[in-house]
Amino acid sequence: GPLGWNIPYEFNDTDLDISLGQLEMFLDQYEHIPFAELVFLSSYINYGGRVTDYIDLRTIDIIMRDFYRPEVLEEGHKFSDDGTYVSPTFDPANPHKSYTEYVEQLPLIAGPNVFGLHENANITCANAETFGMFDTLLSLQSKAGGGKSDARDEMIGSHAKEIEERLMKRGMFDMDAIRLMYPIMYNESMNTVLVQECIRYNKLIDVMEESLPMLQKALKGLVVLSKELEAMANSVAMNSVPAAWENKAYPSMKPLGAWADDLMARLDFIIDWVEHNAPPVFWISGFYFPQAFLTGTRQNYARKMQYAIDTISFDYPIIDQPWETLKTKPADGAYIRGLYMEGARWNPEIRSIDDSLPKQLFTSFPVMLMSPVKDRQPTEKGVYRCPIYKILSRRGVLATTGHSTNFVMWTEVPSNRTHVLNYEKQADQEEWIKAGVACFCALNY
Repeated sequence: GPLGWNIPYEFNDTDLDISLGQLEMFLDQYEHIPFAELVFLSSYINYGGRVTDYIDLRTIDIIMRDFYRPEVLEEGHKFSDDGTYVSPTFDPANPHKSYTEYVEQLPLIAGPNVFGLHENANITCANAETFGMFDTLLSLQSKAGGGKSDARDEMIGSHAKEIEERLMKRGMFDMDAIRLMYPIMYNESMNTVLVQECIRYNKLIDVMEESLPMLQKALKGLVVLSKELEAMANSVAMNSVPAAWENKAYPSMKPLGAWADDLMARLDFIIDWVEHNAPPVFWISGFYFPQAFLTGTRQNYARKMQYAIDTISFDYPIIDQPWETLKTKPADGAYIRGLYMEGARWNPEIRSIDDSLPKQLFTSFPVMLMSPVKDRQPTEKGVYRCPIYKILSRRGVLATTGHSTNFVMWTEVPSNRTHVLNYEKQADQEEWIKAGVACFCALNY
C-alpha cells in the first residue's frame, strides 16, 4: 500500500462530507466537544468502514487523533514539525478571509512531514515511480525479430544455465537422511521445523530443476517451446521471477538476479543447519515459513517448563553486539538476525529507535532475543509495537494455515517518543505509527 499503510484505500469526498457534517452537529448540539467520540466516528466508521486491515486501523486512529484534540483550538498549534501547517491566527471581524488567506499561502504539494513521515519518504516515492516506469518500458520491449532475437535467446540461456549450475551444487534435500538425523523429539521442536523447511524448499527446487534444462533445450530448438516455457523465457529476459517458480516459492519482491542470490543464501543456511546442527543465531529471513520457527521456540520452552503453550509469549531484548560473536545459544528462546527497519533506525547510544539518517531508507536491525515468558504482563510505556513483515509490500492475505502470507509477528522495541495507548489500549508511540515504522525479513534488492 501507500507509505505507512498496508493496503491502498479508495477514500473519497463522501467520507469527508459525512465527517464534516457530524463535526458540525456535535459542535452545535454539545456544550463540550466530544473529541473521543469524533475520533471514533471518523476513524472507525466514516473512513474506517473502508479499512480492512487491523494494522491500518491503528494508523488511521492515530492520524485522526492529530486533528481531533483540544490543542487544535490554540493559535499556532503545529500540525507538522517544520511549522508550515499550523492553526492560523484569525481576525474576529472577518475570520473567513483570515482562513482563506492562510490556505492560499500553503505549498501546492504537501511534504511528507505533515503526514508524520520522514523526509526520506520523498526518495521512496520517487524510487517507486521510477522502477514502475522501467518495468513498463521493459514490458514493451520487442520479444522477437531479426538477429536481435538470437542475442536475446543467448542471454536467457546463459542466465538459466548459471542459476541451474548454482542450484545443482546444492541439490535437493535428502529427506530420509534428514529425518534420521533430526527425528521428532518431545524436547526439540526445531527438528520438526527443519524437516518442514526442507520439504517446502524441495518443492521449489524440484520445479526449478525440471524447468531450467527444458528452457535451455527449447531455446536451442531441441524441444517444443511451450506456452509455459515461453512465459518463463520472457520473465528471465525481464529479470523477473517466473510465475511457475513464484507459485512454489516464498513471498519476494526481488528481481530474478537478487532472488537467485537470496535463494542460494537460504539453502546454504538450511544446509549448514543440517550439517552442523542448529546455529546459535537464527537467520529469520532464511525461513520459508518463519511463524513455524517462532511457534517451535515457544513450544520448546512450554514443554521444558511444563506450561500450556497458549500462556507463553515473548520478551524482545535487543542485543547490541555482532551476531558473529554470539557462539552459544541462550538458555531459553532463540537469537534472531536478518531484519531491516524502514522509517527509523536503532540507535545503540540511547538504546531506542531514532529518526533515520538522511538518504538512509533501510537499516539493519540488531540481534534480538526471542525470550519466552509465561503470562507476560502488558508493557506500560516506553515501547513501540513494531510489526514484522516478510516483504516490503506489507500487504498479505490470510492463508489456510490461519497466518498472513506477509505479516509475521508484533515485537516491542524500546522508544523514547510520545507515549500513547493505541486502539487496543496497548502502550505505543505516536510518531512511529504515523511514520509507518516496521521491520522486514527481506528488501526488494
